[in-house]
Amino acid sequence: MLITLKKGGGPLPKNKYHFESKIHVYRATKRMTQQELADFVGVSRQTIMQLERNRYNPSMLLAYSIAKVFEVTIEDLFDFKEEQ
Repeated sequence: MLITLKKGGGPLPKNKYHFESKIHVYRATKRMTQQELADFVGVSRQTIMQLERNRYNPSMLLAYSIAKVFEVTIEDLFDFKEEQ
């Protein structure tokens, strides 16, 4: 685990936001493979797989690109939650 120090020392607080991807739901609805989606948005199949498993935090550009493929909003693709 990488700990980043804030100015003046000390670790930054753990990210208090969490997201859950619904990409696999939209992909299944369109009968699209991970590779096909990856090709549409210009990333590897492994990136799509990691997104679907909630192990990768996408850039805004990538999230927007995927949302455009499915003609939905970023908020439709991801459930954002604040951890307690």
